Amino acid sequence: MHKINWRRAIFAGLLGTILFDLFGLVMGMGWWDIPSMLGEQTGLGLAYGVFGHFSNGALLAILYAGIAPSLWGPAWIRPFIFITAQVVALVWFFMFPLVGAGVMGLDAGLDMTIGSLVRH
Repeated sequence: MHKINWRRAIFAGLLGTILFDLFGLVMGMGWWDIPSMLGEQTGLGLAYGVFGHFSNGALLAILYAGIAPSLWGPAWIRPFIFITAQVVALVWFFMFPLVGAGVMGLDAGLDMTIGSLVRH
């Protein structure tokens, strides 16, 4: 039976979220663009956006830790399979339409669609 190392998974998720934000900054999207957007869209402010953004990162890492052994292929390709499925299902078809960017973020431009996959 596979057991999740909760501390490592949560740490990995938080670190991954920081790297996600740094990559967004390098790509010219600004610092904390996602938390700002979450806070604005919900009307709950930046603090909620930061909490939601980092909580989401930790939860995705916990989910990955739980299902990684069941994913197809060698260990090195499993993160790519997981993150591609996550971006398609949760970002392109849920989050983008929710925030008014349309399916796959196409209403915001093709660079949004491609950039979201690269950034994740």
